[in-house]
Amino acid sequence: MFFRQVLHADLGCASYVVADTDEGVGAVVDPKWEIAEYLDLARSHGFRIAHVIETHNHADHLSGRGRLVETTGAQVWIHRLAEATYDHVGLEDGDEIAIGAVRLRVVHTPGHRPEHSAIVVVDGARSDQPCAALTGDSLFVNDVARPDLAIEKREGAGQLFASLGRLTELADAVEVYPGHTGGSLCGSARMSEKTSSTIGYERANNPLLRMASKEQFVEALVSGLAPQPPNFKQIAERNRTTAPTHVEQPVALSAERFAERIAGGALVVDGRAADEYDGGHIPGSVGVTMSSSGFGTKVAWLLVLERELLLVGHDEAEAVRMAALLGAVGAPAAGGMLAGGFTAWRSAGMAVETISVIDVAGLARLREEQRDLQLLDVRGDDEWQERRIPGSSHLPYHELVERMPDLDRSRPVAVICSSGKRSAMAVGLLQRGGFAELIHVMPGGVATWARLGHPVEAGEAVAA
Repeated sequence: MFFRQVLHADLGCASYVVADTDEGVGAVVDPKWEIAEYLDLARSHGFRIAHVIETHNHADHLSGRGRLVETTGAQVWIHRLAEATYDHVGLEDGDEIAIGAVRLRVVHTPGHRPEHSAIVVVDGARSDQPCAALTGDSLFVNDVARPDLAIEKREGAGQLFASLGRLTELADAVEVYPGHTGGSLCGSARMSEKTSSTIGYERANNPLLRMASKEQFVEALVSGLAPQPPNFKQIAERNRTTAPTHVEQPVALSAERFAERIAGGALVVDGRAADEYDGGHIPGSVGVTMSSSGFGTKVAWLLVLERELLLVGHDEAEAVRMAALLGAVGAPAAGGMLAGGFTAWRSAGMAVETISVIDVAGLARLREEQRDLQLLDVRGDDEWQERRIPGSSHLPYHELVERMPDLDRSRPVAVICSSGKRSAMAVGLLQRGGFAELIHVMPGGVATWARLGHPVEAGEAVAA
């Protein structure tokens, strides 16, 4: 048996390739949008991709299913409750797909979505006992899937409780390979960056699996849910139906043409590192760094502005990569990219804005020295309630797309999160919103503040 986990770092997604190399046949489970890695694996290990299996209609990213079928002619399998409109075989609980001597057994595990199914892997050349479970969006490492992307959240949580009970009946040694790793919006902050586990380890150590009652589980799961991905319904529908199989490349625009499009109302997303953006950026642009996960999802929050999207990176290759990441979350094609990257903008003598930067230790000193300094925390609601800096205001970074905090625009504002990544996007939105004197707190954040011995508080408080 050939087995390989394939990760999409930006989205925190995991897909899987399973094959019998003796028979020269393989399958891809939950393919990401970009399929080149699967094709390379099949070529280098001598098998054809004959099957594509979807655990569910994904709501956070576009599937590469259509592209794989177009390229390989593979048969698609998904549970019948997915109501898929494309050519497929509808699965039922207990069905098995034979991949040579390997058997992929379907375990219907609703909760995240009604059609969701885990795939239990049996390597028939070695044993009739399961060796691994591809748990999709049900069981994660140190976490479980969110229950609110298809049905009412408490109903979904109750279904997931029963589904997890079925998975934990598997033997302790069965390996757990989830559909997501830390950073995905399909789970919570509990989700580990570790990419695999075992049933026994999760049963003993996953805090949600250790809850004795369904009621306790449901309450824990539905409290503090992260915001729903901004376009999750549209993505799920595109995955349910026959979706396009290509993404248009943005047109390279000169600095002068780029400026004309901005003057016409276009929105610029700058994908460079946060420190590069702070050191100089196009006026009105929003920095969403590609150097951390979630680029596509963060930019998707900006699409509610319904403006033409323009991309700028360190160079054109970076902008092309930005477009690919946006395509993976079903975002409309960008209207253009800056030819030559940001360097070309500077070389053309165009206007540039900057943002001041300070680390967490410097923030503590500045609060003592500058009494009119305002502090805005842009983390999630649950993080804010768990721990925050006294005297700070709060508004999650994604809400800044549609509203500004109730702060004095004539006074300086320091912006903080947990690491400097979400605040990197927030400072650009605040600058667009008319805040002239901004200070980006990075690296580090509220946890760093606490580790340095500065005071923190918890509980409910008035947001900005």
